[in-house]
Amino acid sequence: MAIVSLNKVTLCGLIADKSLVLDKLQSLGATHLIPLAGKVSKSDNVPAHNIEDALTALKYLQQCPKKRHQVTQPEGFEFKTVVQEVVLLKNTLLDLLDQHEFLQQRIKEVSLWGDFSFAEDGQLQGYKLWFYIVPKRLMKVVRQVDMIWQMVNQTNTDAYVVVIAKDEPASKAMPVPRTHVGSLSLSQLRKDLDDTELAIEDAYAKREYLTRWMSLIMLNLAAYENQSALDGAHLLTRDEPDVFVVQSWVAVEDIPRIEKFSNEHRLALLIEDPDGVEQPPTLLKNTTTFAGGEEVVKFYQTPNYYSWDPSIVVFFSFALFFAMILSDAGYAALFMSILAFKWQRMGRTTQGMRFRMLLFFTLVTSAIWGIMVGSYFGFAPAPEQLAAKLHVLDMNDFDAMMRISIFVGVVHIALANLVHAYQLKHKTRRFAALGWAFFVVGGFVYWLAQSSESNILEQTAYGLLSVAAFCLLLFSGERKIQKPLDIVLRLFDGIKNLTSITKIFGDVLSYMRLFALGLASASLAITFNQLAEQVYHAVPGMGLLFSILILLIGHTLNIMLGIMSGVVHGLRLNFIEFYNWSVSDEGYPFKAFSKKEGY
Repeated sequence: MAIVSLNKVTLCGLIADKSLVLDKLQSLGATHLIPLAGKVSKSDNVPAHNIEDALTALKYLQQCPKKRHQVTQPEGFEFKTVVQEVVLLKNTLLDLLDQHEFLQQRIKEVSLWGDFSFAEDGQLQGYKLWFYIVPKRLMKVVRQVDMIWQMVNQTNTDAYVVVIAKDEPASKAMPVPRTHVGSLSLSQLRKDLDDTELAIEDAYAKREYLTRWMSLIMLNLAAYENQSALDGAHLLTRDEPDVFVVQSWVAVEDIPRIEKFSNEHRLALLIEDPDGVEQPPTLLKNTTTFAGGEEVVKFYQTPNYYSWDPSIVVFFSFALFFAMILSDAGYAALFMSILAFKWQRMGRTTQGMRFRMLLFFTLVTSAIWGIMVGSYFGFAPAPEQLAAKLHVLDMNDFDAMMRISIFVGVVHIALANLVHAYQLKHKTRRFAALGWAFFVVGGFVYWLAQSSESNILEQTAYGLLSVAAFCLLLFSGERKIQKPLDIVLRLFDGIKNLTSITKIFGDVLSYMRLFALGLASASLAITFNQLAEQVYHAVPGMGLLFSILILLIGHTLNIMLGIMSGVVHGLRLNFIEFYNWSVSDEGYPFKAFSKKEGY
């Protein structure tokens, strides 16, 4: 649950040993290479081969409906050639399908004019054909024009008119703009369509033929990817006539392995701490239980190396936000049954294990919240049931639910500022971050005091707001006070920082969406239940079938909306409102130079 501390490691060896050293360094798998050749940026991965093409080609062959018998012997198999052939075929087939669709549409348009060919230059003594699709109600205008024209076709609504003239008729001469029919005749378009359909058939047949290489592609994919990374590493070193230098970021805990590696290969070794100016990559380290939050964090934005790891906060807060938006224990139980069915399959990969723990905790939290609000697929428990005694929150009590939503927002934003203050522990601005934490808490307490008319709450609120104002006015900048003018300038910095009051106020109010979306989800579930019940009583016999369909379709729709709202807004409150006050600078991920295992 932290950002791993890194050291910058520089290795220097004989140029003759470069290939061997890089190969062994890749096997070690503990380094993030730093480019020294001056040709690439810090985040580039410079592969000699494009591994994405190989993955695309494999997926494209796997999606083929018919597959050939798999070739298992490597004779005659050239990985890169096959991959390039598959990628080229995919792009060609997409172009052919687009062309086929275009020709079909073109034939549909041109066929209304008939099958004709344009005259060659000089055959009509300078006259040309101009085409118009005229609504029949406007044909009286055409009949009045002083031009040579002929109606060649008509439909129920339109007339297809061809005008013969040397120059295009003026825009006001005809009641509609000119229609472009193209230079190809209908017979030529149909021939092109036939040729395209034959080419598409050949492309599909070739795709089916190439499926025989899928097994060999999978078997060689890891080696291809490893070689790609190794070739890229050769471009990142600094090479001199006799020696080479490779530089990388290494976790502090892996330094003993690097020292042992340098001794074994007789390399010069230099270990340095980050200087605070250069930007090392970010390597997050979390336990398996809470690593799902790390996956979500990396999906949105990798925090800066000098920042902090918000994974555990995102883990718990996302679970709470999703639960408050879903607001139904029945839906949560349904999702948990699906998760139980997928549990073992998700455990086959590290990423799957991480996400399933996040899903498990989120659904448990959703079930608890759903029990507290007393909603089970939109039904409320009977008063004599145990579930009714656990029903402690009323979704229809707007004031109470609004206070809870705002309280969650206050805690979230205050926590963000407290963490930010800790990050600035050696700077004066840490007190300004504390000031914002005091401000949101004080504002919330003052709001509660207005409804309860409690003097203690009101005095507490005034105290918190006073401390917040003091911190924000005097500690919003790093300006040193050496003369009286510096005090005035420091106050000016504080006043300028106070303009963020509207921003933090809006951020806190954003958490009201938790109550609004939760109420909407619960209301929709109740509405579908009531509608199904009304149909059941109104239509004897078939009413049961209709009510079941209403329940299935209605709750399915509500579940989909709940998932969408829970994920989108659950992440939004973390990555916009929370990040706004705690995680500002973006970093880039630590990419280990390592060998991939076989697929």
